[in-house]
Amino acid sequence: MSINSTKDMQLLKKIGLIVSQVLKEMRQAAKPGMKTEDLDQIGARLLEKKGARSAPKITYNFPGTTCISVNEEVAHGIPSSRVLAPGDLVNIDVSAELDGYFADTGASFQIPPYHGPTQRLLRVTRSALDKAVNTARAGVRINRIGRAVQDIAQNGGYTVIRNLGGHGVGSALHEEPRFIANYYDRKDDRVLEDGMVITIEPFVSMRAIHVVEQSDGWTLKTPDRSLVAQFEHTLVIRKGYPVLITQL
Repeated sequence: MSINSTKDMQLLKKIGLIVSQVLKEMRQAAKPGMKTEDLDQIGARLLEKKGARSAPKITYNFPGTTCISVNEEVAHGIPSSRVLAPGDLVNIDVSAELDGYFADTGASFQIPPYHGPTQRLLRVTRSALDKAVNTARAGVRINRIGRAVQDIAQNGGYTVIRNLGGHGVGSALHEEPRFIANYYDRKDDRVLEDGMVITIEPFVSMRAIHVVEQSDGWTLKTPDRSLVAQFEHTLVIRKGYPVLITQL
C-alpha cells in the first residue's frame, strides 16, 4: 500500500508497535526445554490481548499464530512439540492485522550458550538490514536494496537466500511489490515511491543459496542444513530516511 493520510500512518504505527512488542516478549521468553508451540501460545495471548489477529492465520490459514523456525529451518516453521535446546538458532516472525492494517517483523537469535560463528552470522545479517534500510529512499531503484544486502553478506563471507525476500505490506500481508530480492537484479527497474509500505528482510546464509519447502507444505529449510539468519522491519518509504514501523 501507499500512505495516503495521517490516519494511515497512525494505524500502521499502532499495529507495528504491537508486532514489535510481541516479538520482543516471545524472544525474552524463549528458553531451553520450551516447546515452540508453547512459545507460540505466548504470542497468541499477547495478540489477542491487544485486539490484533495473526496475519498468516487469517490470510493463509497457517497452523500457528507466529512462524518459529529452528536451526536448518529458515522460515515458515510451524509451532510444534519441538523442544528448544541450548545453542539453537531460532527465528520468530510475527505479522498481524488490526483495523485493516498489517505489519510484519522478525528476528533471529541464539539460545545460550552462544557460539562464535552463529553470533557472527547474526551480526552480519543485522548489518545487512541496517544498510538496506539506509539505502531505501523514494526515487531509488528497488534493486539497490538487494545490492546492499548482497554486498554486506559477501563481504562477510556469506551467501544470501535467493528465493526469499521482502515484499509490500500494509493493507494485506503480501502485496505489491511482491518480491524484493536480497541480491542485485540488474533487470529489476522498479522504483521506490514516497509513501510505499514494504518489508526489508535479509536472509543471510553460511552456505546455501536457496530453501526447499518441506512435506508439511510450509516449513522452508536449507538443502544442506546450513544455518541462515533473518531480521525484518516494516517501513514507509520517504525521500529521506524511511519511517520504521516495527522499531521499538
